[in-house]
Amino acid sequence: MITANYHTHTARCQHAKGEDRAYVEEAIAGGLKVLGFSDHCPWVFPKEYVSRTRMRPEELDDYFTSLEQLRREYARDITIYIGFEAEYVPDMMEEQRRLLEGYPIDYRILGEHFTENEMHSVYTGFPSNDASALQRYVDLVIEALETGDYLYPAHPDLMHFTGADEIYDEQFRRLCVYCKEKQFPLEINLLGLVESRHYPSRRFWKIAEEVGNSAIIGCDAHTPDRLSNQKYIRMCEDWAAQFHLPLVQMLPNFGTK
Repeated sequence: MITANYHTHTARCQHAKGEDRAYVEEAIAGGLKVLGFSDHCPWVFPKEYVSRTRMRPEELDDYFTSLEQLRREYARDITIYIGFEAEYVPDMMEEQRRLLEGYPIDYRILGEHFTENEMHSVYTGFPSNDASALQRYVDLVIEALETGDYLYPAHPDLMHFTGADEIYDEQFRRLCVYCKEKQFPLEINLLGLVESRHYPSRRFWKIAEEVGNSAIIGCDAHTPDRLSNQKYIRMCEDWAAQFHLPLVQMLPNFGTK
């Protein structure tokens, strides 16, 4: 049984379902002691563009108001943190920083779904044999983690590289070695495992096993039941065991940034 989950979405991202309260109550029912909300972080886009995969900037107030109220209400039962799953896109970071300034953000996890502005970029989960795209993905993940603003990389094997094995190995080994040296756990993504997506990837996690990485289970909950389904959580635990990866249960020493 896991005791903490830092990868939880809300209906604001437009592809998750359920009320905020339902996520909290399912987390408590599942035995969690810590629940981190990390909905998809908004970007500052031109007015004519509306992302279909993340909350809108005007929803930020409601996000924090709702979750802060639940944090107070359920304080005796569970610790609630309020954060984001966010990409790292260097030329967009300053505008995002100004957008988020003043909000009491506890943490971020890194979900590199795009390596450029979403408006003219390709989702990193689409199959690609472009070696330069894989290299850029790994470069950006490492650069993002170097900032100190992210707890860990969510679904680090999201980049769906279909090219040569030696290129795959070279680039993802570089990422795994970095995370090992800097003590970032790699996320075993429950959503991807349960839905049989291309991640978690066996060839990625074989590299992680060889490097000696640690892992953390991220429910990537888009419905409340994913926080309490012990069968699904055991699947993730079994995945870690297959690759002899020590599991990090709870992340200490972080707070509002």
